Amino acid sequence: MGTPPASLEDVAVTRVLVTGHDGYIGTVLAPFLSRAGHDVIGADSYLYRGCGMGPAAEWAPPALERDIRDLEVDDLRGFEAIVHLAAISNDPLGDYRPETTFEINHLATTQLAERAKEAGVRRFLFSSSCSLYGAAGDAWLDESAEFRPVTPYGESKVLAERDLHELAGDSFSPTYLRSSTAYGFSPRLRGDLVLNNLAGYAFTTGRVLIMSDGSPWRPVVHIEDIARAFLAALEAPLELVHDEAFNVGRTEENFQVHELAALVEEIVPDSSVEYAEGGGPDPRCYRVNCSKIAETLPFRAEWTARRGIEELHAAFQRFGLRLVEFESGRFLRIRRVKELQEAGELDEALRRRRDPALAAG
Repeated sequence: MGTPPASLEDVAVTRVLVTGHDGYIGTVLAPFLSRAGHDVIGADSYLYRGCGMGPAAEWAPPALERDIRDLEVDDLRGFEAIVHLAAISNDPLGDYRPETTFEINHLATTQLAERAKEAGVRRFLFSSSCSLYGAAGDAWLDESAEFRPVTPYGESKVLAERDLHELAGDSFSPTYLRSSTAYGFSPRLRGDLVLNNLAGYAFTTGRVLIMSDGSPWRPVVHIEDIARAFLAALEAPLELVHDEAFNVGRTEENFQVHELAALVEEIVPDSSVEYAEGGGPDPRCYRVNCSKIAETLPFRAEWTARRGIEELHAAFQRFGLRLVEFESGRFLRIRRVKELQEAGELDEALRRRRDPALAAG
């Protein structure tokens, strides 16, 4: 990783393809890039169309309704950059069909990057994850830390970064944005992320329900700050971001799960912390140092976990969140996928069926 080849031309980025633009992060990130003056085009298979909370995104880009596994070289011509968000995006869904997780998160990412390079796309911003650090314990981790993933999701990010590094060169510049665990309100709100989950149960049941023993470390970051990080990397000189990884978040925003639960209990009225029966240690335990991105790029995370909980609580009040909704496929990705499969709309490889009526064969 490091300095780009002298022959890699640093051209201004104007036209950007955002994969997964209709997802939890994408519905915030795509408008964010557009407001900054970029010509944004989306690409999404729309698995979560109709899911989420509140009105639709403030702005949606013109888009290709396409599975990322099916994007061709000609689809990618004319873009200066790709922001690649599309993925099987959480551990329960990744564990449900590990082979499909690797197909989409690893192999399809590599294929997309190869085709982007052939199409003349200069920059490839990959939405990686701090999950690749995995079972790290209490040690502070910077971008040089050992990878110890414990889930198919985390391992798929390791493999994708490896392949993208091999593609870096005279005409192609990847950057790896390793986001902390995301939280915050989005039109495609997810209820299966730790802080969103704790706040959602607190609001709907009065129970701040911890599924583990509360000891694991988690770095957390608001989705708007993730968007801010992608914009900073997109607009940075290539010599600062070529084949470089960045932990995304704030170093001081690392918490043990029980600390996040205590914050939720403090902010959400009439709630109290409870531990789920049978919850034990979680092998996913890592805390990260995010100083590199702040020192290298014009980036500063603006949100805190406390402020994010307040935002979530206000949204839950505004839209009248109920438990039956919070535990449904609207907010839990794995339930949504299983619902689509049961309805015959999605096959085992998580591809849309052309004719659901024929799904039963």
